Amino acid sequence: MKITRLVILFNYKKILLGVLVSILLFIGSFKLHSDIFILLLRLLSALIIVNIIASLTASYWLYDRSDLYELNDLEDTINWDTIENVVLIHASFDPLSRRLEEKCPHIKVTVCDIYGNRHEHERGIEVSKKMFPPHPKEIKISVDTLPFEDESQDVILAVTTLHEVLDHQKRVLFFKEAKRILKKGGLIIVSEQFRDTTNFIFFNIGAFHFLSWKQWKNSISPSGLNIVKNKKVTPFANMLVIKKD
Repeated sequence: MKITRLVILFNYKKILLGVLVSILLFIGSFKLHSDIFILLLRLLSALIIVNIIASLTASYWLYDRSDLYELNDLEDTINWDTIENVVLIHASFDPLSRRLEEKCPHIKVTVCDIYGNRHEHERGIEVSKKMFPPHPKEIKISVDTLPFEDESQDVILAVTTLHEVLDHQKRVLFFKEAKRILKKGGLIIVSEQFRDTTNFIFFNIGAFHFLSWKQWKNSISPSGLNIVKNKKVTPFANMLVIKKD
């Protein structure tokens, strides 16, 4: 429940607003005399509550019950024994670096926090940093200028991170930079929720914060990198495996 609690913390204003609107609609239905409008208001009130419950249930399934932050799904994609250098990119929220170092102590992991992401100054960040303390050697980066030498990295991991890069051109530059720093045969693992039907059902307008499959392809293709795999991690998230040939 750790990460789900953070989801609630980051979105509590929206949740409270939804509950308030639902209550007002339900109360307002008693002041109407038309059976049809009474039914409509009560249905709308119920739908708002159902949507809040559905989105929190989906968040729990995605973040706390899935393999998203365990990396077990990558065993058939990455041979961790042969990997020397990994860049782990996050957006002011890092539940993964220590697990990766415990799993693969022989790997040099460079932890990067995207500078200027939308979470940076939110109140919930202080709580999240208590739950998941920042890596002691974490560095701040700009996604369009990665501070690594050419062909120096084996793997780049970005789990529920790159959707925070809101500007399309910056995403394009990120993947070009990623190609520059990756060794030949190097991989980028991008795990994200997509702007698709399932996420619209469970997260409603919140799904607009995610990118569509087409947007991801348009961000990656100018770099010349190849998307070799696109698979579902859960019903709510996809994992893209991107390779430098």
